[in-house]
Amino acid sequence: MITPQNNSKGILFILIGMALFSMQDALIKFIYEDSALYELYFGRTFVALILLIGYLKLSKQKINLTTHYPFLTILRVICFFFGFSFFYISLTYMSLAMANALFFSSPFFVSILATIVLKEKVGIRRWAAIFIGFIGVYIVLNPDFNNFDYMKLAPVACALCYAISMTITKITSHKDNVYTQMIHLYFGALLISILFFLFTGKGQLGSFGNPTFQFIFREWFTNPSFAWPFIVAMGCIGAFAFYFVFNAYSIASPSVVSIYEYSLIIWSILTGFILFNNIPTTRTFVGVSIIISAGIYIYFREKVKDQMIVTDTPNR
Repeated sequence: MITPQNNSKGILFILIGMALFSMQDALIKFIYEDSALYELYFGRTFVALILLIGYLKLSKQKINLTTHYPFLTILRVICFFFGFSFFYISLTYMSLAMANALFFSSPFFVSILATIVLKEKVGIRRWAAIFIGFIGVYIVLNPDFNNFDYMKLAPVACALCYAISMTITKITSHKDNVYTQMIHLYFGALLISILFFLFTGKGQLGSFGNPTFQFIFREWFTNPSFAWPFIVAMGCIGAFAFYFVFNAYSIASPSVVSIYEYSLIIWSILTGFILFNNIPTTRTFVGVSIIISAGIYIYFREKVKDQMIVTDTPNR
């Protein structure tokens, strides 16, 4: 039974989880010049997988790798992996606040995909909220169409890939439990990272002058004594963040706690200011406010319709 006390505890857990995710993002931004993208991805995923398996063993839960949806599982793994590749890449040239604000366009994509894939009914009010939300994205991006930097769209690409992944999760969760799906994500990330190591891990394509492309194609293990303590910390922080988030959803009402995921933007603003002296512009604040308002409106419309398309699965 869900009680007000459980909801309060769930809100606290979701706030802690989002704070931890902002710390993980800050670590990526801090060390990207001393590690390769997929070295980082491999390390943090390996640590998180070990911690997850340890937790399942200690809690005496069965580790089940079988999926009832093999094709959808592979597609979900690929979308999730490359989605957050886009997000990590964006942190090399974008503030934490801007990257996370653009990432929160994902509920708009989820609503659109829900009409196409899940055949959910989305009314004119939610379509209007989606349109207004994308206006917020436009304001944050502040595009100059004469000389637009398409790299700024990386967090939006992450949001789209994430939305596809979560739409698939909506289908696969009928038969595959959450831990099985997480293990699939981790194993898939490790496998794809190893493939990147075979083709780029020895610096075969590492001749770029651009810092972002250096991050993607840099030789692995060039500065392990500095980078890997942060990578291990990143894996631990990410694992604990997921622990708090999933516990929040398990003990409290998803329709209550999910709205507090927007606190990630607030945490990102604070973290960016404290660690990197990044102060969002007025334009960014306006765009962020519109994105959050549109997302909250979609949440309330879903609750009224008893149709939790966007907010019944945790972000990240």
